[in-house]
Amino acid sequence: MKTLINTIAILSASVLIGRSNLYAQPGFGVAQRINSDWFFHLGAKGGAKDIKDLDDNAWKPVVLPHDWGVKYPLSPNLASATGYLPGGIGWYQKQLTIPVENQGKKIFLYFEGVYNRSEVFVNGKSVGKRPNGYVSFSYDISPYIAFGKENTITVKVDHSQNADSRWYTGSGIYRDVWLVKASQLHIDQWGVYAYPELKGGEGILNTEITIVNSSTAASPITVQQELIEAGGKLVSKKSKKLGIHAGDKETVQQQLRVKNPSLWSLDQPIQYTLRTTLWQNGKQIDQSEVKTGFRTFTFDPNKGFALNNEWMKVKGVCLHHDAGVLGAEVYTEVWKRRLLTLKSLGVNAIRTSHNPQASSLYTLCDELGLLVMDEAFDEWEFPKRKWLQGWNVGTPGFEGAYDFFEEWGERDLADMVKRDRNHLSIFAWSIGNEVDYPNDPYSHPILNGEKKDGGFTQASYGGYKKEAPDAMRLGDIAKRLVTVVKKYDRSRAVTAGLAGVEMSNETAYPGALDIAGYNYTESRYLEDHQRFPTRVIFGSENRHDLPAWLAVRDNMHIFGQFLWTGIDYLGESGRWPSRGSYSGLLDFAGFIKPRGYYRQSLWTEKPMAYLGTYPLGGGSGVSDLWTTSESEQRPRKNENPSMDAWPIWNYQDGQLIRVVCYTNSAGARLELNGDIVGEEKKYDAKTGIIFWDIPYKAGKLEVVGSDANGKQAVRHAIQSSQRPASIQAVVVEDQQTNVGAVVQIAIHIVDEKGIPVALSDDEVTCDVVGNARLLGLEAGNNTDMGDYTDNRQRVYHGKMMVYVQSLGKSGDKINLRFTSPWLKTATVAYVIN
Repeated sequence: MKTLINTIAILSASVLIGRSNLYAQPGFGVAQRINSDWFFHLGAKGGAKDIKDLDDNAWKPVVLPHDWGVKYPLSPNLASATGYLPGGIGWYQKQLTIPVENQGKKIFLYFEGVYNRSEVFVNGKSVGKRPNGYVSFSYDISPYIAFGKENTITVKVDHSQNADSRWYTGSGIYRDVWLVKASQLHIDQWGVYAYPELKGGEGILNTEITIVNSSTAASPITVQQELIEAGGKLVSKKSKKLGIHAGDKETVQQQLRVKNPSLWSLDQPIQYTLRTTLWQNGKQIDQSEVKTGFRTFTFDPNKGFALNNEWMKVKGVCLHHDAGVLGAEVYTEVWKRRLLTLKSLGVNAIRTSHNPQASSLYTLCDELGLLVMDEAFDEWEFPKRKWLQGWNVGTPGFEGAYDFFEEWGERDLADMVKRDRNHLSIFAWSIGNEVDYPNDPYSHPILNGEKKDGGFTQASYGGYKKEAPDAMRLGDIAKRLVTVVKKYDRSRAVTAGLAGVEMSNETAYPGALDIAGYNYTESRYLEDHQRFPTRVIFGSENRHDLPAWLAVRDNMHIFGQFLWTGIDYLGESGRWPSRGSYSGLLDFAGFIKPRGYYRQSLWTEKPMAYLGTYPLGGGSGVSDLWTTSESEQRPRKNENPSMDAWPIWNYQDGQLIRVVCYTNSAGARLELNGDIVGEEKKYDAKTGIIFWDIPYKAGKLEVVGSDANGKQAVRHAIQSSQRPASIQAVVVEDQQTNVGAVVQIAIHIVDEKGIPVALSDDEVTCDVVGNARLLGLEAGNNTDMGDYTDNRQRVYHGKMMVYVQSLGKSGDKINLRFTSPWLKTATVAYVIN
């Protein structure tokens, strides 16, 4: 274990995967997305021959990415762990013609993600299996292709172990698929690796290029690399000649030097382009382009973390990979909006919980300036409890990915690192999450001395269990996995999220890591810093409350935290009705929740203020029995103010209402219809919330935030609304309307004066005219267990997000119409670029 991880100068790269770019995420050859013209069938068992004679009516046309699970009804009889949604066995099929002139080339199918236990067939012959549903993989299908004829591509997806995860995974080919054509001699998959050194004012880019010769003859080639600034200027160039034996693979190392390189940072994510070209007899035979940029990371057990030698706090969130009604289907436009919204709240890092995510997510983080902790596993050699009929209650199930970990685990990890290692945004690799959960499955004698504050902040299921797996195994597995990571990337720290820190401290597990993540164990930050003075500690999973953040802010040696979670996600649900976990800063639709604004008040410097309200028990000013009874169940005046107060100002006259203000101002006062109804109050350092208890009166409620000198810094208002009158439909800013792009439309219900009606739950119908498909309507309501496959949905807090994908050609017109009984209709029209 390093006592101090030296400053690491990194120039990394992410393969260009823009929709119009020929150089795809595989990093070699000429690649083409083949997401259209697939057919899907759910239910048949066996191999490809078993579905050969299925009637055409048994297949339905689909466009990739495709997650079948989210398109079926939710059922209380299914596992709560995966959001009451089904799994099963699904089949995909596509006809593919490879022109005769491609004979002699290498033809590959590249899958970015198939969940899970997939098998791919070409013309009825199996070309490979991959059980892990999160890793990307490819197959050389050249030997199976009938050139110049129609070929049948079949993919079997076996998610019959539906409850194999603690969250919703999705089912199917839920990421992009590529057809890659390459020369017999080509760059290997993910074969360009770049990492730099910074010496004085010079950047030295060390590169490794792995080249494959699949031909039957040795061949001399030239490897050329060019480093290009964002403006197009060539800043460095290097070439090398070599010969590669037939059927062999060789790695070439080069150095490119740059004077005074610009650095990638959170505010200025400056990138370069690294172009690698293979030449044979004066002819270009392969090329790969990756985006790159310079930056340095420093980890110190006493001072925390520095980016480009600037010490900072990592303000992170954990993210699962689903997007509400879209399930696991990955659409870049949707995630760009989500990430930008998180960044506006002060978020500067994400943790991929608890698996590799789509390549486009990392590319977005590279472009937007967000750090990433890339995580591989949630369990290793043994399964964890998966709750089947409620959360933390009932009889658990034990399905999972453990059964293929021994055979595939190291390869899966290696492929994650090789695929993602060149992304600028990634600053650490995580080899596991909560694999040391006490008695789930590992145990240790120290559990007999368990204390509430002794490092077990989650359930540990009793004391030491001799029959359970020995926790000492954790260290051996961790060392093995760390070795895999270091083999393919020497430039980043390796970590894991520890759940049972006190138990793990008795093993070699934490010592195998470069930096140690503590899940919900802030109580050990100081104690373990003294006990293990060379350990770099951070919060890898944390609550949203203020004390958890103060434990980071007020301790220099703790470099950051990752909130659970950044966005609400499907699965890990409570008792029915519950679609998923509702702990996010954003809801399923990507709208900011009250706790998102609370976090913004803690994490941003730009002046901000937010008003939320909720009724208090007593003092309602009304005499009917129902309201009096309901009032007794509400929060009381002496309770701490909530960080989950919605921006509602519609109550009964005289009803006692708590008004809370989340702000980073030094103080604030409250005005109602221009009159002061809440005296100036100073920022409350104990709760991070300023609040007033006042009787309700309709009108405009406004908070005025002031700086340390008493000068007005910010204002924020909410207003009483009348009954719903109209639908407002607004296209999200900076939306692309090119073929295949997903257009996002925000729906708001307003009264006759245009004031948002936060209490509205009106049902809205969306009709699409034109060559486009409605992907889904998402309102963000965790308890709405209705039909998400049709074109009708109830708004939640008066809002909803609509996702529409353009499928036509440039110049086609798309018209959307939004209707609801008694409400004025809204329309949206756009032209496909």
